Amino acid sequence: MSHDTLLQRLQTEFRVTGTALLWLRYYLSGRSQFVKFGNYQSSAVSLKVGVPQGSVLGPILFAVYCSPVGDIIAQHGVQYHQYADDTQLHLAMHADNTAAGLSVHAACTSDVRLWYMQNGLQLNPDKSEALIVGTSHQLRQVSPAVLSVTVADVDLPVAEQMKVLGVVLDRQLTFNKHATAVATSCNYHAQAIRHIRHLLTSDLAQTLACSLILFRIDYCNALLHGTPAATIHKLQRVQNNAARIVLQARKRSDAKPLLRTLHWLPVKQRIIYRTAVLTFKVRSIETPAYLYRHIQTRDCVRNLRSSGAPLLAQPSRKTDFAARSFLYSAPAVWNSLPRTVLDSSSLTVFKSRLKTHLFHLDHNDRQ
Repeated sequence: MSHDTLLQRLQTEFRVTGTALLWLRYYLSGRSQFVKFGNYQSSAVSLKVGVPQGSVLGPILFAVYCSPVGDIIAQHGVQYHQYADDTQLHLAMHADNTAAGLSVHAACTSDVRLWYMQNGLQLNPDKSEALIVGTSHQLRQVSPAVLSVTVADVDLPVAEQMKVLGVVLDRQLTFNKHATAVATSCNYHAQAIRHIRHLLTSDLAQTLACSLILFRIDYCNALLHGTPAATIHKLQRVQNNAARIVLQARKRSDAKPLLRTLHWLPVKQRIIYRTAVLTFKVRSIETPAYLYRHIQTRDCVRNLRSSGAPLLAQPSRKTDFAARSFLYSAPAVWNSLPRTVLDSSSLTVFKSRLKTHLFHLDHNDRQ
């Protein structure tokens, strides 16, 4: 990462000028490094490339430096997401004609690798992964024909699963393997808490369970909306076990009253909660753009009792597979909420009313 190139892009593409640009110039310049081994030390070398490792600004400056990659990818008509040094490409293909899509993907990755080389960076295809996602019928059509995907002139075998930012994606997006991985990690921490539970106060035990177990259950759980009941049940067993440990109940005792005592929403309601909160944020601040463009306010043709409610348009769909995407799950969850929750004036009020509503809903379902 050339400092001069980075500063130029900050100025021309992101309109960073004046004092802010001067501050960044001082931040990058005047740095040096050397190697020391025992009593021996090399001479210091002035640094004109790179950013300080482990710094808060490091990922942001790297994203700025690599911002032109997005234009190259877009020229090929390929969707993409970038997070620090991680770039994901998404390409829709017809199951009966994958050759055209794979050709576009190969050309796109070749151009991206060329840009990296021209800008002093290296794209390592060996660290890349390829995953084909679809319905069971679509995958049966594709699997015999597509065994590998070309990335930057290197053929990569099609994977059965892929881990993206801590979430395990499988080919049919059942998230079954992700739930298994989360359950395994949570059970490890649950056993650790169980061993020291007699030394902990109730509040401290609950704090540990929330930070080590419920945090993992809740991570990106909006993706689990509409997944098979067996997948949700895996995580629910983990939460039930955590509740028994915190309240020092018997292993086979009913977990439902324990969850209510701890004021913990069950996993299914936690998924609805996260989906609704995400939808509220997207509607309020219109970001991220790739989610905001998928939601539209519903227009009522007739004057009904719900005409004044801020409901979302529910698009039609052909498969249950599509119903699990944000395009369909967000309106489904949002429109199911009562008017008192939808009319919340702020995110804090919305969260409070939503949680109360879900607790009442869960209590009524059990009766």
